[in-house]
Amino acid sequence: MPKILRIINRLNLGGPTFNVALLSKHLSPSFETQIVAGMKEESEASSEFILNKMGLKPQYIPNMYRSVHPTKDYAAYQDIKKIIQKYKPDIVHTHAAKSGALGRLAAKECGVPVIVHTFHGHVFHSYFGALKTRFYLEVERYLAKHSSKIVAISPKQKKELSEDYQVCKPDHIEVVPLGFDLSKFQDNQIDKRIDFRQKYQIADDEIAIAIVGRLVPIKNHSLFLNALKQLLNNSSQKIRAFVVGGGEERHNMENLATELNIPFATPENFHKAPLTFTSWITDVDEVYAGVDLVALSSLNEGTPVSLIEAQAANKPIVTTDVGGVKDVVIPNQTALLSPSKCVESFAHNLQELVENSTLRNQMGQDGYQYVAQKYSYQRLTGDMAQLYDKLLWKHAPVYKRIYPISTIPSTMAIASNQVRTSSLTLETAVASATKRNNDFIR
Repeated sequence: MPKILRIINRLNLGGPTFNVALLSKHLSPSFETQIVAGMKEESEASSEFILNKMGLKPQYIPNMYRSVHPTKDYAAYQDIKKIIQKYKPDIVHTHAAKSGALGRLAAKECGVPVIVHTFHGHVFHSYFGALKTRFYLEVERYLAKHSSKIVAISPKQKKELSEDYQVCKPDHIEVVPLGFDLSKFQDNQIDKRIDFRQKYQIADDEIAIAIVGRLVPIKNHSLFLNALKQLLNNSSQKIRAFVVGGGEERHNMENLATELNIPFATPENFHKAPLTFTSWITDVDEVYAGVDLVALSSLNEGTPVSLIEAQAANKPIVTTDVGGVKDVVIPNQTALLSPSKCVESFAHNLQELVENSTLRNQMGQDGYQYVAQKYSYQRLTGDMAQLYDKLLWKHAPVYKRIYPISTIPSTMAIASNQVRTSSLTLETAVASATKRNNDFIR
């Protein structure tokens, strides 16, 4: 079977870890996969438990971190080369920027037939100054030339990469949206809601709002806090807000809450307050079950996982209109969108949902069906298997010799697996596999 070396920046909570874990788990046995990961920052929560639950064991690269460090980066590059030389993968698939740079350079040097890179986001605006941004853009353009395929996780991201930033031509980019196991956001919602609200002392007549994600500058939690202040001043409803996550900005956010005169609680000093910093919560499905609406205030997003999860739990959303947000939500049907950095609009949308229970329920009811169809892990693995097969046929001649044109082993096997693990019928799987075969022939 074809062998994949899957390299991820680090195992911190977020979409990339789920993507890596689900692909590695559910592409088996058609593909053999080894996961390689860098080291998370101290302020980040580990997502290794996600892999552990799926029976996956990553191999760590001690010198690979998110930040640039020439000496450590070179050592990490050498480590990746050694892993490639020992494992001898047919495909190296990298996820996110640092692993994408080091992994693709190492794969090119070692002569790996197929090299794939997924942009889970990008750093071409709202992260760095003009000079550093320009440097990273030129690096990505160079690396794209040595990639068999670039994977974008949304049509909007493909447009940005190909047209706005000209990383590569559109035909060199394949759109493969993320996929998740979303069933847990529907299971036992009543019990989870009761548990969460009891834990945080949320009364039945209080409206709970959650914002879920890393506390880092790009997430722009200051917009959320400023909008929350306006909401607390102007709404007649009883409101509780929960900042779920951790990171380098927590101290700054606590200082801002103090400046805005918003009483808050922390895990170290919990008490009932309008605002609670919960730190990381592993069972995030309990958060979504327990709250009444979900917010996101980012300056930039690839595919915002928290919004997919919120809709899977049938929760309405207030979000900034940035990056791939519109690819994830249905504007004015599952989410209210605000311009980036606009406190007044964000606060207005929060207040509209807080004060209108009918609108909250109406906007929440279509969420699960929408994301379940678009972001299932069965769809993800089928799409990726098809892409891998195409690339192996094109770039790995030995693959053609092993498998004649009449049999497309990986996509057929993945289709069969979907019958066993989902509600797909045999007829649907066969039709899907037939389409994939025709795609190869074309």
